[in-house]
Amino acid sequence: MMTPGEGLNGIQKAAILLVGLGPEASVEVFKQLSESEIDKLTMEISNTRQLRNKETEQVLDEFYDMILAQDYMSEGGLDYARSILEQALGRERAMDTIGRLTNRLQVKPFSFIKSASPSQIVNILQHEHAQTIALVLSHLDSLQSSEILSQLPASKQVEVARRIALLESTSPEVIHQIEQVLERKLSASGAQHYTSTGGVDAIVKVLGKVNRSTEKTILSELEIENPELVKEIKKRLFVFEDIVNLDAKSIQRVIREVNDSDLTYALKVMNDEVKEAIFNNISQRRGEALQEEISLMGPVKLKDVEKSQENIVAVIRDLEEQGEIVIARGEGEDVVV
Repeated sequence: MMTPGEGLNGIQKAAILLVGLGPEASVEVFKQLSESEIDKLTMEISNTRQLRNKETEQVLDEFYDMILAQDYMSEGGLDYARSILEQALGRERAMDTIGRLTNRLQVKPFSFIKSASPSQIVNILQHEHAQTIALVLSHLDSLQSSEILSQLPASKQVEVARRIALLESTSPEVIHQIEQVLERKLSASGAQHYTSTGGVDAIVKVLGKVNRSTEKTILSELEIENPELVKEIKKRLFVFEDIVNLDAKSIQRVIREVNDSDLTYALKVMNDEVKEAIFNNISQRRGEALQEEISLMGPVKLKDVEKSQENIVAVIRDLEEQGEIVIARGEGEDVVV
């Protein structure tokens, strides 16, 4: 059986594809390419004279198969993509397409989990060893990992967080074995390359997206058994109380972005040092209004206080990412705007 576009190299297929798609689509493709790639394609297109309909159809079919395979792989992993494509295209054509695609893409371990909900993942992970859970979470994006970590039993959260922070490189054999186990439970996919995952940066990203209560529980419990690790995490993880470590201009910049409601709730149970840091960098009129509101508000729910503090910390982290403020990450470092 002749495979689509057999005998043509990659640049020739790309040229045929663009000719087949037409000028409007080609312009959009060119916008995503480098100058050298555009030059090569333009030269090849200019040398492409008459094309047989069958040849064009073969290249377009190959392109369509690759798009389908990539979509299925993103949706449910390599095995899922292979299964669906075999039903749609036949075994030989499906295997050919998957082979070309996997040669060009690095399939991320545990990518099949992206299609499952956090509760589904928790159901299959909660009975696994903490090291296994840590390995899986360290391969997911930080938002998904934080949602899963928040739903794990409290007794396991701290141990999983500790192991994520201490993870280093993991062999493909270990990843493959774990994927095979989870595969039977959640229609999983195969493993790929040696991957460096975990570490303090990984757990900081996860903790930065969990709710404040979960963050505090993990750090306080983890500090009992490994204070040095928590110290290292806290160097990189900004919490609301750390606002006292910002300089005056940074605090003023943050306050401009924060609404009075969040400030009122956030300061309700704070110590005098934190309150002083805020009120020293706010207008007298606004400060007096906040103090009056705090004195009149009465008892409040802890979750409301924590939510307001999380909102303010989110503003601080956003401003840091935008380069508008700089947060010191270690002792002795100056904070500058």
